[in-house]
Amino acid sequence: MSDTLTPEFKFYCNHCDQPLKCEVRFAGRQIQCPGCQHLIRIPNPPAGSGFTHISPESGRTWDTHVPTRKQE
Repeated sequence: MSDTLTPEFKFYCNHCDQPLKCEVRFAGRQIQCPGCQHLIRIPNPPAGSGFTHISPESGRTWDTHVPTRKQE
């Protein structure tokens, strides 16, 4: 049995009201809005969704952060 469901939530750009959605694990990161190109922070998931508050990752952006691979 595989766990292919990834919790997502919807939010809006605070500059242009572009509707956006992302996976809960990206909350707190910064992205460039595809609508207006402003740098925005992905908000925390809505209250009552079963997910906790996530602290922003300082200095990291969605489009420039490259995950590091563990050395084997």
